[in-house]
Amino acid sequence: MNAAAEKALTSSAFELFGLPAAFALDLEALEGSYRQIQSRVHPDRFARSGDAERRASLQWTTRVNEAYQVLRNPVQRAKHLLDLQGVDVAFETNTQMPTDFLLRQLEFRETLEAAVAGKDAGALDGLRRNLAGEQKILESSVGLLIDSRKDYPAAADEVRKLMFLVRLGDEVDAAYETIE
Repeated sequence: MNAAAEKALTSSAFELFGLPAAFALDLEALEGSYRQIQSRVHPDRFARSGDAERRASLQWTTRVNEAYQVLRNPVQRAKHLLDLQGVDVAFETNTQMPTDFLLRQLEFRETLEAAVAGKDAGALDGLRRNLAGEQKILESSVGLLIDSRKDYPAAADEVRKLMFLVRLGDEVDAAYETIE
C-alpha cells in the first residue's frame, strides 16, 4: 500500500469522506461520498487481483464502512469530533450527571418498568417519543457546543447525557419484545 493510501486509512472519518469536521453534517454528501469510495474499493473489483491488493481492498472497505457508521450516528460522530480535539467522553468512568437529569432518568425508568409490568405498548410508544424529543434537544446542544462555541468539555458532558438516553432507548426497544 502506498503512503497516500496508508495515510487515508488512518485519517479522520471526515477527511476520509472529504467532509468538514463538524457535528452538523450533510447526510446526502456523506451518502454520495460513501457510495463513490465504495465503488472504488469494493472487494468485488479486486477478485482477480493479487493477495496484497485484495487485502488492501478489504482494509479499505472495512475502514470506509466503520467511518460511515461513525458519521451517521450522532453520538459516535460527536465522540469522534471530541477525540479529534483530545477530549475523552469518559462515559464508563465519569458518571457524574446533574441531579435534574438523573431525576428525569428515574422517571423514565419508572415509566418503562410500569409499561413492561402492565404490558402497555402505548406507554412504551409515549416513552419512546419523549426520549426522541430529549435526544433531539441534546443533539442540538452538542452541535452548538462543538461547532459554534468550541466548548469541548461541555459537549462531552452533553454527549454522556445523550449516551444515557440512547441506552434507555435500547431498553425501550427491547421492552416491546417482552410485552408481546
